[in-house]
Amino acid sequence: MKEDFLHYLWKNKKFNFTNLISTNKEEIVILNSGMYLQKEGPDFFNAQIIVGEQKWAGNVEIHIKSSDWYLHHHEVDSNYENVILHVVWEHDAEIFRKNNTKIPVLELQNFVSKNEIDKYLELTKLKSWIYCENSLKEVDTFVLSKWQERLYLERLEKKVLPIEKFLQENENDWEATLFAFLLKGFGLNINGDVFFQIAHVVPFSIIRKERYNINNLEALLFGFANLLNDKQEDVYYRLLQENWNYLKVKYKLENNLFETVHFFKLRPDNFPTIRLAQIAMLYHLQENLFTKIISDNNNKELYNLFNLEVSDYWKTHYLFDKLSTMKQKRLSKKFIDLLVINVLVPIQFVYAKKQGKDVLENCINILSELPNESNTIISKFSTFGVKSDSAFNSQALLHLKNEYCNSKKCLNCDIGLSLLK
Repeated sequence: MKEDFLHYLWKNKKFNFTNLISTNKEEIVILNSGMYLQKEGPDFFNAQIIVGEQKWAGNVEIHIKSSDWYLHHHEVDSNYENVILHVVWEHDAEIFRKNNTKIPVLELQNFVSKNEIDKYLELTKLKSWIYCENSLKEVDTFVLSKWQERLYLERLEKKVLPIEKFLQENENDWEATLFAFLLKGFGLNINGDVFFQIAHVVPFSIIRKERYNINNLEALLFGFANLLNDKQEDVYYRLLQENWNYLKVKYKLENNLFETVHFFKLRPDNFPTIRLAQIAMLYHLQENLFTKIISDNNNKELYNLFNLEVSDYWKTHYLFDKLSTMKQKRLSKKFIDLLVINVLVPIQFVYAKKQGKDVLENCINILSELPNESNTIISKFSTFGVKSDSAFNSQALLHLKNEYCNSKKCLNCDIGLSLLK
């Protein structure tokens, strides 16, 4: 038995409401079971209950055992002074408030049907991947569709938290914020954090000033990435190194970034040299990029913005001083899709939110037009009957798996609740 199941029973009134009796043999009548706020303090707030002949208004606390009250030190916590009913599965100790008055106890196991318990035990029985894997096909499509909208909103709200924090730090410089999170996006999982640190140390005002010179842009990014610290005979390397040394003096720059970028296990097209060269070209070609991102409301326009090549040197190189076959090294559609999902849509969402606008539907529409993401989680859901045909679906399913299934929050999940019903 777990406490979240008791929360589910109380919240959804999944027990026999008639003839409730406290452990002290007093009749209990539930007028209002309270609000389930899931925050610090008692589990349910502002309940209304009659115990014996006395009507009470206050909070309800739920535990597996009565003695858990003392195990959690509620007897010395002022947040629990207004508890009017202690709901437990097993009553093993009398509970008292700080003023030594006894708190009424309802032993719930006496009023819950075996059918409710069996359904819960079946749902939470150990499976090969997630608890409900064998029952997913039974979930009503309407329930699944509405839940996916909520899941995507939760995922989006989680993505925007660091964006809002960065905006606060730079006094709402939207262009600088977009640059920082695009840089992180270009670094992908392997180099994303290092690239994001570069955005923290290179003033975006300098990127604005130097955007007309692609060599200077590359020198700034490669220099801060610690890729220009060696002695090499390569002519272009030495040019960038000279530009970097000049820019450091000109703008009084200091590079305190000690982390290094990674090449290991990356395909050549994802090498940090190529990704930095690509974002340098993006800002060389596009002025006021944030304004264009906000005004572009469809994927075709976004693709056009990111349709770019690298500078001439990188068309024949992946690394300094190592010639390779000629290749334009354009951003792939799949890569741009990742930027749309993880950077552009969240940025648009935050901007609209600060303007007092609701653009969730537009964000969903943009992702609904993008192809489904391909990974093991999405494939697993597919094998158990939940198909994903767009980035919107796959984003929702990723959030479901990571935030609910992995944490076994079946009773906070609309899928789990629908299966219990």
